[in-house]
Amino acid sequence: MKTIGLIGGMSPESTIPYYKIINDEIRNKLGGLHTAKILLYSVEFSEIEYCQQTGDWKRSAEILGNAAKSLQNAGADFILLCTNTMHKVADEIVKYISIPFYHIADMTISELRKNNIKRVGLLGTKYTLKEEFYKQKLENSGIEVIIPNDSDIELVNRVIFDELCVGKIDSYSKKEFLRIIDNLKCNGANGIILGCTEIGLLIGEGDTDIPIFDTTIIHAKSAADLALENS
Repeated sequence: MKTIGLIGGMSPESTIPYYKIINDEIRNKLGGLHTAKILLYSVEFSEIEYCQQTGDWKRSAEILGNAAKSLQNAGADFILLCTNTMHKVADEIVKYISIPFYHIADMTISELRKNNIKRVGLLGTKYTLKEEFYKQKLENSGIEVIIPNDSDIELVNRVIFDELCVGKIDSYSKKEFLRIIDNLKCNGANGIILGCTEIGLLIGEGDTDIPIFDTTIIHAKSAADLALENS
């Protein structure tokens, strides 16, 4: 079994599901008392969030690149970054390592293709929604991306950082997210990407009739599959 390297802590609320999902998948596949081999480097989230607010993406890339290098040196066979937003600096992170780095958007694209989804609504932080680093990957693969309007982007961003990242689940926020999802559906989306690893704490498949693609679940399950490849 390969050793999985996780760069987490952005936020801890979404890193915890990675650990559980990966181990659940390994146990389901191998049975018994089998668990995954995991190395976790949990960063100090306020440092990363400060870099986001100030636009210091170079510094955030250094922090995450050094985390990746530490995981490689500790024996990780491949690395996952347990957040969507910080994949903005994925191309910089990979310069620090010589082992595979598996991009969350690439794995989500594979899942969309399996389900023949050609037009998706995307939810995430304002950085993920307003900048091109994430949307462009989807569009380059032939998937049309629909995002909320500006006021709803601000609402989603606020709920992510002020509520979900600190473990607060609010029923009103859930209603607002479902309203936004319904608007995306009305605008032509035939699937919804939960493009922030915390959103799955608030919204799940049973909450709406449109297909939901939770990037945390997709990424973590894919990591378990990769850990067992050729083993």
